[in-house]
Amino acid sequence: MAFAALSSGVSGLTAFTEGIGIISDNIVNVNTVGYKETRSRFTTLVTETQSTTRFSPGGVAARAQTLISEQGLLRSTASQTDLGVDGAGFFVVRAAPSANSPDGEIQFTRAGNFTPDSAGFLKNTAGNFLLGFPIDSQGNIPTNIGDLSTLEPINVSGLTGTAEATSNVSLRANLQSSLTATTTGGSGVGGVVAQGDLADGTIPPDFAQTITVFDSQGSSQGLTLAAVKTGTNTFRFEIFAQDPTAINVAETPPGLVMSGEINFNSDGSLTSFNQEFPNAVLINPANGQQISPTANLNFAGGASTETVTFNFGRAGDNDGITQFDSTSTLISSNVNGAVFGNVIGTNISEDGVVTALFDNGLSRDVFQLPVATFPNPDGLTRLQGNAFGVSDNSGNFSVVLPGTGGAGTIAPSTLEASTVDLAEEFADLIVTQRSFSASTRIISAADEVLEELVRI
Repeated sequence: MAFAALSSGVSGLTAFTEGIGIISDNIVNVNTVGYKETRSRFTTLVTETQSTTRFSPGGVAARAQTLISEQGLLRSTASQTDLGVDGAGFFVVRAAPSANSPDGEIQFTRAGNFTPDSAGFLKNTAGNFLLGFPIDSQGNIPTNIGDLSTLEPINVSGLTGTAEATSNVSLRANLQSSLTATTTGGSGVGGVVAQGDLADGTIPPDFAQTITVFDSQGSSQGLTLAAVKTGTNTFRFEIFAQDPTAINVAETPPGLVMSGEINFNSDGSLTSFNQEFPNAVLINPANGQQISPTANLNFAGGASTETVTFNFGRAGDNDGITQFDSTSTLISSNVNGAVFGNVIGTNISEDGVVTALFDNGLSRDVFQLPVATFPNPDGLTRLQGNAFGVSDNSGNFSVVLPGTGGAGTIAPSTLEASTVDLAEEFADLIVTQRSFSASTRIISAADEVLEELVRI
């Protein structure tokens, strides 16, 4: 029994030493961003015995439990790239010697103190690179967000001096309904207004407005939108280059981009577009669907040919081109594409969209941050640098967009504080130290008993 008591005391020394180590780790990480408190839990070690009259002491063992799912306090900062997760989930990072290194391990963290390195890649103080889905020029991310191979280290400084060609033009305009229809003087049979009559000046338009588009090299070019009334609820609509030597030079007439007949309902809403050029097709969708003809812009300056979609509005609605008895005018136009200047800043939204800000006043969405969630986040494996890895206890992760699938939202200019309660840790430290001292007394008493046995 004396030897059993001695072993029990030794198990207490081992367990309480580990407990003091856990508490010490919590205390020294009280200011570590995103640190999750670890608690020491003690469990009995029982020596099995069949006797009901004798007791065989076992001892105690320490078990560490990290409360990874516990939310830390979110504190505001002055940095746009300081990030927190408000709710469940983790940032997806890569631990690698460099951002473009083919080697590296996917890890998960709540430590969102990200700053750009010398190459412009965002990484935290542990050196882990923040990953996100690239956003293309159409504002889309990869369809399969569960495929981690599509994640890229986030870098915004590399966009300096880049250009994006125009691919989409959305128009809101009104064509005056009370205009007198032009039925003669055109180049068509019998003098009717025909394709290209507005572009080459054969027929003066009732409405003309110029918008600016961009080629793949960032050069700006002017497109003229022109229309002339040709009948009841009917207008000829043409789009052509302001400079015929810059776009679609080989067309007839030079610079012609699109030509067709636009039709309206009796209530002034758009109904259909009978496109003649570049494709002879009737676009007549059901109410509520977009009328969106496309055309190719072949730039003469050596830039690539671009396919551009022109959104005229929804059939049966008044959100695009309309026909009311008010002055013909371009209400608004939304044209994508631009030439970007130098990156002067970064903005990150609660939805996790990373936007680059340029010195010429433009901005561009470049990355989408994902959030990784786990069935049992408390079962994750702790890794170097305040990061976590997948384990059998955590379950497989799901990569979702912020605010969806049970994931929290992104808190920009915010850092998550450590979940350590310093007062509680010091109280636990005192109790654990006293327990350690008590275990030493057990060993001393058992030693005295053994000494007496040896003397006998």
